[in-house]
Amino acid sequence: MLTDKGKGKALVQDEPEEHFDDSASGTDSDSDSTSSSPFSNTSDSDSDLDDISPEYLESLLQKARQNIASKANLASLSANHPTEEEVITLPDDGFAPLPPLDPGTLPKSYFDGTKVVCDPDVELAEKAMSSRAVPDEPARPPELARDGKVLTKKEQKELKKKAKGPGYFDLPTHAPEELPRLYREVEALRLRNQLDPKRFYRKEEGEGKGIKGLPKQFAIGTILPTKTPFGTQSRDNLPKAARKRTIVDELVDDAEAKSYAKKKFRELQTVRGARGRNTLRKKNERRKAKW
Repeated sequence: MLTDKGKGKALVQDEPEEHFDDSASGTDSDSDSTSSSPFSNTSDSDSDLDDISPEYLESLLQKARQNIASKANLASLSANHPTEEEVITLPDDGFAPLPPLDPGTLPKSYFDGTKVVCDPDVELAEKAMSSRAVPDEPARPPELARDGKVLTKKEQKELKKKAKGPGYFDLPTHAPEELPRLYREVEALRLRNQLDPKRFYRKEEGEGKGIKGLPKQFAIGTILPTKTPFGTQSRDNLPKAARKRTIVDELVDDAEAKSYAKKKFRELQTVRGARGRNTLRKKNERRKAKW
């Protein structure tokens, strides 16, 4: 410390050199330590490589390949469908796929599939054809009378009324001029219960109402008789010469109907005679006491 300035300066200058040397020695020691460390690391890595098996390396390579393939698939999907969401692909479970079902040879079916198959195009075409407007029928020619004149609507209506209708079993509608004559025959048919004592008939709705009680559509017919064994004449099998024009004339000319009518007339006369003149005194005598 008490040395000369030059010596002091020299001493002061010498100190950092010593310090530098110390640092250099420290760095040298560090470099030595670091230089010695790589050898130790290489020795450790060699020991680790000896422990790794080829199967493990193969599995790592397989995983890397799968990752590359999945990334390529995702890139292609995103390029094709940029607006869609990400697709999550699940790893394969490793199970074998199911085999296709083979039923083998089957018997012939009871149904024919070609006849049962429904074609939607054909149905649409049929609906379109059915919805189209059908053209109107051409106008019919006007109806003409026997003299060639065109009939009016009123006359056509009357002709339709006279015509036979299927709703009324093809029965005709008679003209008003023929109704009085037909009413006599209908009334004789309604009185058939009085002509045959062994038959009874139900009463009709229009009975007792006169001409107004006749139905609008009706017809009077004759029951065809059966032929007798020897072709002889009978009550039910009259020849044309013996037949009359109306039912009333036939009933009047019938012998059995005549006898039964006379019998009924006598019965009615006896009843009326008991209620006629000079019968009150007999009734009073019957009412008197006998004692």
